[in-house]
Parts: sequence; structure tokens; C-alpha cells
Amino acid sequence: MAKLTTAMLLAAGRGERLRPLTEQTPKPLITVRGKPLLEHQLCWLGEADINTVVINLHHLAEQIVEFCTNRTDPAPSIRFSTESELLETGGGIVNALPLLGDDPFLLINGDIFTDFPLAELAEIPDWADVHLLVTPTPAYREHGDFEFSEGRISSRGESFVYCGIAIIRPSLFEGSTRSAFSLRELYFQAIAKGTISAQIWSGYWIDIGTAEQLEAVNSATL
Repeated sequence: MAKLTTAMLLAAGRGERLRPLTEQTPKPLITVRGKPLLEHQLCWLGEADINTVVINLHHLAEQIVEFCTNRTDPAPSIRFSTESELLETGGGIVNALPLLGDDPFLLINGDIFTDFPLAELAEIPDWADVHLLVTPTPAYREHGDFEFSEGRISSRGESFVYCGIAIIRPSLFEGSTRSAFSLRELYFQAIAKGTISAQIWSGYWIDIGTAEQLEAVNSATL
């Protein structure tokens, strides 16, 4: 497989569980460990030699555009996919497909923080539609997402959670329409077909969905 050069960053959501912080500031621009979360993620992508990142926008979109426009680091190049109405994770990617090209692309959820080096993400196997990074289910999560066996996701389950980092073939979205739907629906279909590979990360990872999780990442020793 050719080296990944393109990524998509999911940043359109309202961050409801982080209100009132997200009433005036989009979640990707909330300060995490001294700088906006989005800046951390763009630095990770640059360090992984990603050339182009597509960011989907809806809630307080103009703030994210302004932030990206004013960045002094030119890498990676940034393009925007604006949603007039929220299309959720699946529909948001379908809307952005014309900007993503025909090759597999890297996907990152806009609310995660980790010390995982993106350059260590394994190549997507020829048989897979999706390759996920997963981690053992953390204590703060009530439920897990998947079971893992021999390099692939074997079923839905409690042992591992999806880290919000994946490699996706655009063909995963064949037949999908530009409408609001969750990417999880396509992941579950891929599990049923046996076409979803994965690798485990046991280092630091958190999804910043609540004020408590924001406090936890800001106080963590990394």
C-alpha cells in the first residue's frame, strides 16, 4: 500500500457534554495541555508526514477556519468540508469524500488526546475495509466497543474501545448517501463481513467528552 498522505479530522460536533465551555468555543479549540486540542492533532499529523488534512465544520465553524488560517506551521495543508446541517460521523465523511481522493485515508476524531505516534499505525491489509486503533477499555467508560483476535475485530464486545483513529478505504462508503448517520453502522457491517483489522495501543489515550475528562488530561503525567 502506498504511504498515507491524506487525513480527515472530525470537528463538526457541538460538544454538548462539555457545555458551557463549547457554547462560545468549538471543542477542537478548547485548551488542552497549554494549547488548542486541534493544534496538538495537526502537529501529530505533520509529524506523520500527512500532506493534506480535511476538517469537517459546522458548530462555530468560522473560529476553526480563522485558527487554521493564522497557523504559522504550513504542514499539513488544510482543506474544509462545511456542513450546513450536522451529518454525524458517517455522513460527514461522505460529504468530504470528493476532497479525500481514492486512496485509503487516515481518520481522527476531533476530541481525542493520546501519545500514540501516528507513524506507527500499521498498514491496512488488502482484505480490510477499515483498520482501527483500539485500547483496553478504560475505567471511566461504562462499556467497551469490540473484541479483538489475531489482528482483526472479531465482534462487538467489552474488552476494547475504539481510539478514534483509523485508516479507511473510501469504498467503505459505497452505497452511502449524504445524510446524517453514524460511522459505527459501517464498522458493524465490516465486522459482520470480517473486513475490519485492528491493532492495540496500551499507552495514554482519552476521549475528551466531559469536563472531568478534560481535567484528567490536563493533570496527567505523560
